[in-house]
Amino acid sequence: MYDCANENRPGVTQKVYKPDETVPYLEKLFAKRSDISVIGIAGPGDPMADADETLTTFEKCKARFPHLMLCLSTNGLALPEHIDEIISVGVSHVTVTVNAVRPEVGADVYAWVRYNGITYKGIEGARILLERQDEGIRKLKKKGMIVKINTVVIPEVNMDHVPEIAAKAKAWGANIMNCMAMIPVHDTPFAGKKTPSQKDIHRLRQFIGQNMRQMTHCSRCRADACGKLGAE
Repeated sequence: MYDCANENRPGVTQKVYKPDETVPYLEKLFAKRSDISVIGIAGPGDPMADADETLTTFEKCKARFPHLMLCLSTNGLALPEHIDEIISVGVSHVTVTVNAVRPEVGADVYAWVRYNGITYKGIEGARILLERQDEGIRKLKKKGMIVKINTVVIPEVNMDHVPEIAAKAKAWGANIMNCMAMIPVHDTPFAGKKTPSQKDIHRLRQFIGQNMRQMTHCSRCRADACGKLGAE
């Protein structure tokens, strides 16, 4: 469903679809395959950065395909004020990417955070994001939503901090956690970092999995991926 096989990583897509384009696109897709049970919006960028279009898209999908589950993936910055709307359009699963639970660690993960039209950097920016994530996840669980925590594991940045994230995820009542190895991308802040090995991720999952349920079948899909995990 996409053009470049060499760009098979999260955040990459062939096209950004408008709300009115999604149902026709999905109808064509479902005419070719019947093994899809979930419609998810995961990017590129954060879906809740344009909450109106994202929520409208979910609403249209639910009206046309009421039997399918809806899933939202977000960094959580704009999550707290939209909880009721997310539920009202039929979303049942929310994935929140949490790469730190302490601002001093988050400051090394996030170059900046833009909130209410103001750009914050360093510990201040990380603190705002983490507080918003905490508030949003607590509200989701209070409403009985299924919540998955995604964590990008970055050596020398947050890798040793992941057990603390897992403990927080458990305290939130998150349903599952997914630890993903960071993929270095040219001309980005972590371009020179080495990606964690499969053994690194396996050991980490085993360790934190004693207390927080781990997802072990993540395929680090593109934003426009479709089909079953493990299949082309």
